[in-house]
Amino acid sequence: MPAHSDQPISLRGYQLAAVDSIMSGFAEFRRQLLVAATGSGKTQVFCEVIRRVQPERSLVLCHREELIDQAAHRLSTFGLTAEVEMGERRASLDAQVVVGSVQTLMRDHRLERWPRGHFGLVVADEAHHATSDSWQKVLWYFDTRTLGASATPERSDKRQLGEYFENIAYEVGLLDLVRQGWLSPIRVKTVPLGIDLRKARTVAGDYNAEDLGHAIEPQLERIVDVMVEHRHRKTIVFLPLIYLSRLFANLCRQRGLEAWHVDGASRDRAEVLSEFSSARSGILSNAMLLTEGYDEPSIDCVVCLRPTKVRSLYCQIVGRGTRMYPNKDHLLLLDFLWLTHDHALIKPAHLIAKDDEEADQIGTMLGDDGDLEEAERDAIEERTRSLAARLAA
Repeated sequence: MPAHSDQPISLRGYQLAAVDSIMSGFAEFRRQLLVAATGSGKTQVFCEVIRRVQPERSLVLCHREELIDQAAHRLSTFGLTAEVEMGERRASLDAQVVVGSVQTLMRDHRLERWPRGHFGLVVADEAHHATSDSWQKVLWYFDTRTLGASATPERSDKRQLGEYFENIAYEVGLLDLVRQGWLSPIRVKTVPLGIDLRKARTVAGDYNAEDLGHAIEPQLERIVDVMVEHRHRKTIVFLPLIYLSRLFANLCRQRGLEAWHVDGASRDRAEVLSEFSSARSGILSNAMLLTEGYDEPSIDCVVCLRPTKVRSLYCQIVGRGTRMYPNKDHLLLLDFLWLTHDHALIKPAHLIAKDDEEADQIGTMLGDDGDLEEAERDAIEERTRSLAARLAA
């Protein structure tokens, strides 16, 4: 077992503050939540928390294979040896840290092999999944402290998460990290391509993927025209359906653009991601596969062709391009004009707005082409002027 040290490992200032807040919070609360924007290094934070609670054992819960392997690797950089409980891979009862799949633990009585008090800490990575029935069964099974980690959730998500978590131990937002120089500034360019969503149905709180496909497919060639204008960029594109993602990549290649498609069934997924990573520019198209657990800091353009009503999902999508990278001075977010009567549609301004009214104000300040941070500042100044005028009256 690695010796405990009071010296943090490669932690930024806000990460260290988050760890300290979490540790002190456990004196009062059993179930705490860390809320931090995509790209903030939430894994770094919970790895340090795990290191500090030793010699107690810890369990990290994830919901995808890539996230599990990434967490196990990151733990190793903190001097922690993690064993994996997923599929055919089984962790020993003596393991100091176990990284497990919720789906695996729910099968074949795998959960019951662990005594309820076996772990001193359970970490729920991407905790916005934690309100689902399967996650709740696993989380309530263990009689111990729990730390959830999630990117900035919707207000409704916070209310739902509040049914399980007792305390938000630490919160840091997107613009906080941009201003501190840890994340890339975001420039939003509105593309006046009216894609009609008025017939798209809502299923389980979000747009039906098939309906989105019918609305978007007739516009793909015009969207590729936009991609040609930005061919020098390294772009990730999100579409609602696999066949649309394949078609979009093919159309890009027909126009002379370097483009790749990847989905969950792609046998060459690792090779494709490696090629895209090493390329100076190009387009990586996917059907919602890479919303979580995919880190490629060189991406400097994000195209969301999967309109959504779920703010946390939109934050995850945009977060694929917010990390800093040499010679990258900003992230370009291409925002297509969606024709819809639905006021629940998430827009770029929702990345930083506290509510819909503020999102409308920031969206107005953004215009067709603007910087997100500047738009927020202009919106605040406008609200201040308006308030001063009302007080003067």
